[in-house]
Amino acid sequence: MARGEHHRIHAQDRVQRNRLRVAQEAARLMSEHGIRDFQRAKRKAAERLGVQDEQALPRNHEIEEALREHQRLFLSESQPKLLRARREAAVEAMRFLQRFEPRLVGAVLEGTADTHSAVCLHVFSDDPEAVGIYLREHGVPFEMQTRRLRITRDEQVEYPVLLFAADNLPFDLTVLPHNALRQAPLDRVDEKPMRRASQASVEIMLAEEEDAQDDFERKLAAALK
Repeated sequence: MARGEHHRIHAQDRVQRNRLRVAQEAARLMSEHGIRDFQRAKRKAAERLGVQDEQALPRNHEIEEALREHQRLFLSESQPKLLRARREAAVEAMRFLQRFEPRLVGAVLEGTADTHSAVCLHVFSDDPEAVGIYLREHGVPFEMQTRRLRITRDEQVEYPVLLFAADNLPFDLTVLPHNALRQAPLDRVDEKPMRRASQASVEIMLAEEEDAQDDFERKLAAALK
């Protein structure tokens, strides 16, 4: 092998190793410190590790995979319980917000939710103030913010966001117009249309998880006889 080719392969290996290291450190920061922004976690991880090469910075989906692995290795008992509690809370909130056709999005749907994760819902109304009025009528105090979501790769739109807490869990409602039911904003991980789930879909998900857990417990009990 020519010396130049050897150096090129060595450099590529170093870049790949650093991508993995940065992804793992970014995942740890997200899990332990509640960082939710992939770019921020990535930059902070690279700074901590002294990685300056832009090519060595992982893509968002690589960080998400590293986060799943981190949770599997270090949070295998606590994380599934935290996730299920948030999915059950999501169902209750979706019943309460039924008139706004809510959809579950984000970490609670994707399965990476942890102790820092809010239950994130998209709700739909052509009157942006209607959701806030509904919450006030039911005595739910909330904080209002805005969020920019990517509609296409070249276009971002700002939407109102309502933040509140219920049963010691944070909730995050993004209010979108009705026509956004047909086309979801782009996901920050892979820039594809964001995955969303209706109340019925989340209920099916919970039932399937419960069936799987019951099956596992039956098999474990049989094996221990």
